[in-house]
Amino acid sequence: MSFTEVDYHWFQMINELGHTLAVLNPIMRLFASYAEYVFYVGVVMYWFTRHEVKRRMVGESIVAACIALLSSGIIGHFFYRDRPFVTHTVLQLIEHPANASFPSDHAIGAFVIATSIWIYRKKDGWLWLILAGCIAFSRVWTGVHYPSDVLGGALIGVAVATAVHLVFKRSSAAEKGLKQLIDLYTRVEAKIWPSHQDRSHIIRK
Repeated sequence: MSFTEVDYHWFQMINELGHTLAVLNPIMRLFASYAEYVFYVGVVMYWFTRHEVKRRMVGESIVAACIALLSSGIIGHFFYRDRPFVTHTVLQLIEHPANASFPSDHAIGAFVIATSIWIYRKKDGWLWLILAGCIAFSRVWTGVHYPSDVLGGALIGVAVATAVHLVFKRSSAAEKGLKQLIDLYTRVEAKIWPSHQDRSHIIRK
């Protein structure tokens, strides 16, 4: 069997679960359409803990997400692939435009942030990675991605998050730039919320 045939075979097996385990479809719709917002809320919450390390983690995750999603657009343009529901008869459980299928932006976004968190906070990171895996799996279950789409997205997210961390770790200029941005925000934050001036310095952990 060719790679395309194997990919479609696995897609059929997972997508068919929507028929055989239909009771789980609402959960899969939730993961596929809304679970990504948990990552946005998580990033905001980590930022407002006012810990320098957590803010550096958030800064890296944002940079990595921008790079990863930009690369997704480039890949999707040069290696365009139709969505499963365009080419085949599938059980499509969520609405989705018929745009590029590979790689999965949802998988990229989830895994790039989860990996950035895992690098700094292993215990938290494993939970975020599990959630990212659920999002990726649900995108196949609901009929909008092939397995290779989400796997490719996951690999891109992990690779970019790791590469960005290494750049900030090994480049004093990059690390200094990020620190200056965090310090600038901290000073502005102290002026906006004067009642917290006694906490205006970042707790260093």
